[in-house]
Amino acid sequence: MYGVLIAFQDFNIFSGISGSTWVGLKHFQELLVSEEFRNVFRNTLLISLYKIVILFPIPIVIALFLNEVRHVLFKRSVQTIIYLPHFLSWVIISGLFVNLLSPSGGLVNEIIRKLGGQPIAFFMENAVFRSLVVFTAGWKESGWNAIIFIAAIAGIEQEQYEAAAIDGASRIRQMLHITIPGISSVIVLLLILRLGSVLEAGTEQILAMYNPIVYETGDVIGTFVYRIGLGKMDYSFSTAVGLFNSVVGFILIVLGNTASKKLTGRSIW
Repeated sequence: MYGVLIAFQDFNIFSGISGSTWVGLKHFQELLVSEEFRNVFRNTLLISLYKIVILFPIPIVIALFLNEVRHVLFKRSVQTIIYLPHFLSWVIISGLFVNLLSPSGGLVNEIIRKLGGQPIAFFMENAVFRSLVVFTAGWKESGWNAIIFIAAIAGIEQEQYEAAAIDGASRIRQMLHITIPGISSVIVLLLILRLGSVLEAGTEQILAMYNPIVYETGDVIGTFVYRIGLGKMDYSFSTAVGLFNSVVGFILIVLGNTASKKLTGRSIW
C-alpha cells in the first residue's frame, strides 16, 4: 500500500518515494483526458463483459451435465480432460494456438482453404482478436472453474432427488428445481467476485498473445500499465492507472453485493 504514494508524485527511481516531488492528482487528470487510456478502458470493459456473459455460465452447464452422468469411469475421464488446459501456461497455449491458426500451414486455415475461403491472420486481425481472447480463456479455464459448482452440487441432500423421483419428476425438472436452486448461493458469490475483477481482463493471457497491430482492440489496463510502467519507465502514471483499476473494482464489488442482497437475499457480507 505504501507504493500507492507513487501515483501522487513525479517518481524518480533514484530519489525514492521520500525524495520524489509531490504533484497531487496530476497523473489522474492526465489519465482521464488521455485518448489512449479511454481506448484501453473500453477494450478492458468489452473483453471482461464478453468473458462474464459468455464464459461465466459454461462451468455451471458443465457441472450440471457431469452431475447427470452415471458412468463413473466416463465421468472421471471427461473431468480429467477438461481440467488439463488449466495447468498449461499462457505462453504454451499462445504457441499452440499460433500454430493452429497460422495463415501459412495452420490446421484451421487449411480447413478454410479447402472450403474455398481465404486464410485469416487471427492474431493480426483487430476484428477477431477479442473473440480469440475469449475463446482461448474459455478453453483453458472453463473445466477448472466447474470444480466449485461440482462441489456445490455434491453438497445437495440426495433425499431431495429421491423424493422428486418418487413424485415423478424427470431429470430435467430435478435439475431446474433442485440442482440450480441448490447452488444459486455459490453462483451469486462467484458472480459478485467476478464483478470485482471486471477490469482485470486477462493481462497475462493478452501479453502472451497480442502485438502492436492489435493494440487498438486488444490493449487492456493490465498490459497498458506494463507497457507504460516498465516499457517507458513512467512509474507514476502507471501506478495511477493501477490505483484507478483497484478503486473501480472495489466499487463494483460493493455495488454487486448490495444489488444481490436486495434482489436475491444473498450476499458476501
